[in-house]
Amino acid sequence: MKFASEFRDGKLARKITATIAAECRPDRQYSFMEFCGGHTHTIARYGLEAMLPGSIRLVHGPGCPVCVLPVGRIDSAIELACDHGVILCTYGDTMRVPGSHRLSLLKAKAAGGDIRMVWSTLDALKIARDNPGRDVVFFAIGFETTTPPTAMAVKMARAEGLKNFSIFCNHVLTPSAMRAVFEGGSLPLQGVIGPGHVSAVIGIDAYREFSDEGMPVVVAGFEPLDLLQAILMLVRQVNEDRPRVENAYVRALPAVGNEKARGVIAETMTLRKSFEWRGLGTLPDSAVRLADDYADFDAERRFDLPYRTVPDPKSCACAEVVRGIKHPQDCPLFGRGCTPDNPIGSCMVSSEGGCAAHWLYGRHNMAGKGQKEPA
Repeated sequence: MKFASEFRDGKLARKITATIAAECRPDRQYSFMEFCGGHTHTIARYGLEAMLPGSIRLVHGPGCPVCVLPVGRIDSAIELACDHGVILCTYGDTMRVPGSHRLSLLKAKAAGGDIRMVWSTLDALKIARDNPGRDVVFFAIGFETTTPPTAMAVKMARAEGLKNFSIFCNHVLTPSAMRAVFEGGSLPLQGVIGPGHVSAVIGIDAYREFSDEGMPVVVAGFEPLDLLQAILMLVRQVNEDRPRVENAYVRALPAVGNEKARGVIAETMTLRKSFEWRGLGTLPDSAVRLADDYADFDAERRFDLPYRTVPDPKSCACAEVVRGIKHPQDCPLFGRGCTPDNPIGSCMVSSEGGCAAHWLYGRHNMAGKGQKEPA
């Protein structure tokens, strides 16, 4: 397959890792965070950590939109479906994320809520057209990657006069999460692997504030060789002591990102003063809501949804996992009370979650590191 198999070549991977090992200085330790959950899964699936020299440590970051969504927002979505009687449309990853008392959207659907999984905002718009007598709410979630389709759906709904359609907006901003991780001070990071899909929208200049402060950033694609090349580029930046933003995903990522996508976001949405993130707390200017000009399509205003702050489940370490402070296997529930079939935390649910990645690809290697694999 063009642009896939070429980037999974084992011989090239070994060649790049040999170059990485040769360029790592013996008196130095390198700690790099891959921000995106898609990168985390590639690293786990292809065993990239095992290929790297011991002086390099990869830290899994918070770049999974489902993982950073707080419990209270799940509860509000369930309220919309069960108490307000709307048709709630959502992407598949959110269906099994537990809210309060481990009630998920999937369980709420089984209890009678009209909750429908959709592939895109266009599906949600069609449901609104087909059900003119029902309120249809799209549970919008994601970083900048999925924000433009939500913005376009609102524009289309207005143009068509779909008064029964609205958005429960939970779109969050990548640079704000990066800032929170870096300012926490608990992780001695020497560089960051930037997210490819997000950067295709916001461009690489969005990270210059971090490189200007001394943090190297390399934006990478999602294949094994993409990530190994990004790690090599970060090692070189650290060795040169010349932090900058580099694009290692040039085959798919224009450095300027997507100006049209940013334009439709700016037209339909505005910054929230603050927003709660799982694991990162309440962050200023870290999320968007619908602009006042589109208030008629804002489900929070239409249904007067209260803002909820709900603590994470007891003993669940999702908050620490998304900050990179803990490894999934450090959570006392991992593989015991919490599995993909019976998730307690969001990191085990999402297709980009760190716990799900470790469960699928990494847990069988634990015994080789002197740790017992979960039953």
